[in-house]
Amino acid sequence: MRVAIQSPSELGLIIRAVRRQSNVRTDDLAATAGVSKQFTSDVERGKPTVQLGLVLKLLAELGIVFDLDVPDEAAPVLADLRLKMAGKLNKPRSKTRT
Repeated sequence: MRVAIQSPSELGLIIRAVRRQSNVRTDDLAATAGVSKQFTSDVERGKPTVQLGLVLKLLAELGIVFDLDVPDEAAPVLADLRLKMAGKLNKPRSKTRT
């Protein structure tokens, strides 16, 4: 099922629904995702200032795919940015002399 997310509260409701349907306790989800129980509770309540990287961990643990609908016009720019990022990731770091 695809669901459009318009707010942190909507995302939190989805996470809570999937967790409950899976019969997983909040503390167990937190432990397996490597986050705190408080963080998990904050996400489920729709706190708008949570860290995206940790939210992605919760989503992955619950088997929820985070999928963005990017305008087709942005595809060439995105491809270029990915190539540049890959080049930076593969470039060896220079050692500074002290």
